[in-house]
Amino acid sequence: MNLFSTYVAIDWSGAKGKRHKGIAIAEARGEAPPRLVRSGHIWSREEVLEWLLKRAVREPTLFGFDFSLAPPLIERGEYLPGEPGVPRTAREFWAYVDSRCQDDEDLGAASFLETAHRRHFYFGIADGVKAGFMHFRQCDARLNAQGGRKIASAYDAIGAAQVAKASFSGMRLAHHLDGQVAIWPMDPVPAHGSTVVEIYTRIYLRRAGMSGVKLRTRAELNRALKGLGSSPAWLRFEPNDHQTDALVTAAGMRALARTQPRAFDPEGLTPEIARAEGWTFGVL
Repeated sequence: MNLFSTYVAIDWSGAKGKRHKGIAIAEARGEAPPRLVRSGHIWSREEVLEWLLKRAVREPTLFGFDFSLAPPLIERGEYLPGEPGVPRTAREFWAYVDSRCQDDEDLGAASFLETAHRRHFYFGIADGVKAGFMHFRQCDARLNAQGGRKIASAYDAIGAAQVAKASFSGMRLAHHLDGQVAIWPMDPVPAHGSTVVEIYTRIYLRRAGMSGVKLRTRAELNRALKGLGSSPAWLRFEPNDHQTDALVTAAGMRALARTQPRAFDPEGLTPEIARAEGWTFGVL
C-alpha cells in the first residue's frame, strides 16, 4: 500500500514536563534515508500537535506515536473497573481524560493518574503487588505471542519502562486531533490524506534484524536501516536512543506499509477492538 508520501515517527515517551530533549521526530520521505526533524530543537507536546496539524494537510503522511491510544478494555470489560461514568470507547475516553486534565500543562495527564483515578495505577510498592496492575490489550497479547516482548502496561506509572504518563498525555493529543486527522484503527485509513497510528519501536528493530536493545551509535543505526532496506542516515554526531528509535521506526513504517498487504488489516483486529482498544501498527 503506497498511500503516503512521507512516514513520520515521533518518540513521544521521552517528554518530561513542558519541554524535554527526549522528544525526537524523524521522517522518511520517498526513497530518501530517514532524517531528524529539527534535531537540535527541544519540543513541547503542544508544539508537536501544532506541527502535525500543519504537516497533515500539506502532504499525505503516516504519523506514528510511541504511546498506547487506549487502555485495555476487552479483558475486563471496562477501562477503570468500578468507576461510574467512564466511557467504553477510545474516542469518548480521550475526551474524558482531557476533561480531567485541564490544569495540566502541555497535554500532561498527572491529574488523571495521580488524583482522579489514582487507585488504578501502580506508582510503587506501597500500592501492593505490581502484577495486579498489569493488564494488557488484545494487540499486546498478540505481539507477545509472536515473541515481541511488550511488557509495559498502560497502568504502570513508575520506572524507566513505564508507559502510563506518555500514553495518557497521548490520549489528550488524540482528542485534539480527533476529527482533523484520521486515527487508525478507530478511523479507516483515508484514500487521500494523512493518518496517525500507534507504534512500538521494538517491532522495527526486530524487523531490521537487531536484538531489540537501544541503539546509540551511527554504526548501529545504519546497520538497522540497512536491514530495513533504507539508505544510511546522514548524521554528523552520535545519536541518542530517542533519535535512533525515531529514525529506525520511520524507515520501518515505510517498509511495512509498502510491503505488507495486511499492514492495516492485521489478523485479530475486530471492529470492537478497534473502537475500544486500538492496535499497534506493525503487529500483524
